[in-house]
Amino acid sequence: MKKKEVFLSAHWEWLAMFNYEIPEEVLLPYLPKGTVLDLWEGKAYVSVVGFLFNNTKVFGIQWPWHKNFEEVNLRVYIKYFDGKEWQRGVSFISEIVPKPLISFTANLWYNEHYKTMPMRHWIEITTEKIKITYNWKNNNNWNSIKLIAENKALPIAEQSAEEFILEHYWGFNQHNQNTLIRYQVVHERWQVYKVSHSSLDCAIASLYGNDFVPFLSKEPASVFLAKGSAVEVNKPDFIRLAKQ
Repeated sequence: MKKKEVFLSAHWEWLAMFNYEIPEEVLLPYLPKGTVLDLWEGKAYVSVVGFLFNNTKVFGIQWPWHKNFEEVNLRVYIKYFDGKEWQRGVSFISEIVPKPLISFTANLWYNEHYKTMPMRHWIEITTEKIKITYNWKNNNNWNSIKLIAENKALPIAEQSAEEFILEHYWGFNQHNQNTLIRYQVVHERWQVYKVSHSSLDCAIASLYGNDFVPFLSKEPASVFLAKGSAVEVNKPDFIRLAKQ
């Protein structure tokens, strides 16, 4: 595939990954047309992810007051067959950022599902532990992701759940009834940290809908922290789908 022009570059850092098993039938209405669920050991997953955008540029330009910021998203794991191979990626059910311009730009270019809310974070790093909190203010209440991880970066194990969650390098969205948006995300293979304590405290129904309440209210199937790296998000392709 011809190399695409880079739309956004940044450092994604300290990705707190809360991973939940959800029945396939719950997720199917949220899939962009032309894609199918990507399963891990026969099961479908979503992740609630909090992380930092740092040193952000759009078309190589840093915008004042939009260089560093938080994001919290809910993503589902999917794949698309391009006629030759399966491209493994994600689709976002919800994305929260603190700046209206970020929401407007992403929704305009990628037909994403961004919302703007006040956000903040704390990171404390010692020789032994990494403590991270991401907050976002929804309907005047502060929601949170919190975790404590061992300060020892580990490679992602082959054929592991962490590899399944992180090794998705495409994003997909619905543009219109017969058009799929596809974009590539380029970064190195990340390292992870083992999490010892974690909590997700958020208004699930108002953020994500009632469909997700029974599943995100439970303990996650796994939680881990990814170190992150420099990332490039390419300009989108628009793929015409066969009419149903």
